Amino acid sequence: MNILTLSCWSNSIKFHLFSWGGRTLLAAGLVKRVGLGGSSISLKVPGLEEDVQEVGFVDHLGAIQLVLGVLAAPSHGVKDKAVEIAAIGHRVAHGGETFHHSVLIDGQVLNTIRNLQQLAPLHNAANIAGIEAAAELLPNIPQVAIFDTTFHVTMPDFAYIYPLPYEWYKKDGVRRYGFHGPSHLYLSRRAAVLLGKTADECNLITIHIDKGVSLCAIRNGRSIDTSMGLTPLEGAVMETRSGDIDVSIIPYMMHQLNLSAKEMEHILNQKCGIIGVTGWNTDRQHFLEAALEGNPKCKLALDIEAYRLKKYIGAYLAVVGPLDAVVFTTGASELEWFARELVVGGLECFGILPDRERNRAVGSENEETVITSDNSPVKVFVIPTNEELVFAEDVTAILSDNYNENMHHDYSFASPDFIPMRAVE
Repeated sequence: MNILTLSCWSNSIKFHLFSWGGRTLLAAGLVKRVGLGGSSISLKVPGLEEDVQEVGFVDHLGAIQLVLGVLAAPSHGVKDKAVEIAAIGHRVAHGGETFHHSVLIDGQVLNTIRNLQQLAPLHNAANIAGIEAAAELLPNIPQVAIFDTTFHVTMPDFAYIYPLPYEWYKKDGVRRYGFHGPSHLYLSRRAAVLLGKTADECNLITIHIDKGVSLCAIRNGRSIDTSMGLTPLEGAVMETRSGDIDVSIIPYMMHQLNLSAKEMEHILNQKCGIIGVTGWNTDRQHFLEAALEGNPKCKLALDIEAYRLKKYIGAYLAVVGPLDAVVFTTGASELEWFARELVVGGLECFGILPDRERNRAVGSENEETVITSDNSPVKVFVIPTNEELVFAEDVTAILSDNYNENMHHDYSFASPDFIPMRAVE
């Protein structure tokens, strides 16, 4: 029996096929340009070359049908295993205040996720489309929702309540929720192992870096603050999102440019951040190459990104207390060492002593690495995240009736004997 995990977004679907329990990654892939036309699907099976197919137009139903089809194709070497799909784990962006842990999806759960769409219109709608498509194609297969928000339910009220009219929170759910929870969970548990401690003994700052970027302040293994808020727009500078700005800019520019609320929301989410400063719609590797070569706008954008991350680290040091480690994901480029160097440089006063050679030696391979000196009071780790393994283990535990909420669940990756999986993407 196997577990299929799906991360369904507006225009893409990321999928992984695990053996039961998540012990082995059998295949992984990505469907691009869902609903846009000119779609494609890529599939990587360990030991085989990546296979990419152009497929024209697919919606979410067609995309998941395509995923099931390529997994069952004899040429990909997973046919017999793929047809044994026993359950599907769906990443769901927003669980609001309703969901405090992963859950088996039934009609009531799905209706509640629908009712939460107003809190994450760009994300939950696509997640729902994926759930409905999978249910139509595999109606007898149990489905589980794994929420981005649940790791952060341990935040105290003074960290998640905004200084806004209190009825906005009570009536409309306006508060900090946070995202990338499975990634922060995985990073924190792996960091605890590397430190030789239990999770509840560790004070950490974890930094998830991808198209979206978020930081989490973790005290005694629990999230006590995180940079993303009501939506994934708040926080650090990201590829296309602005992150923190003076909110008065929004009505000012809406007036200046005669923009609607929907148009402004699109700009803040899709045309700001790195792309906003550089004007380049390019991948992370190209951006970092240009910054390293001295391109003025790219260097400026990287300096802004690093400065904002450094400020968050400083702020979270103040609330976490004595810090054990800062943890970076590997990021999306082989040149992430350059970005990390800018972030951790100058933090020696906080007991963070970077090792330049160690940092620059970190590649894109799936390795867990320390990039501070041996005598650094606070360690800095680079750890490849594995959100999908969290999904697979939650699915297995729920269907085996031995699941505890994430703070108390016995994850395999929290064990010193765990060997991190190599990515196949």
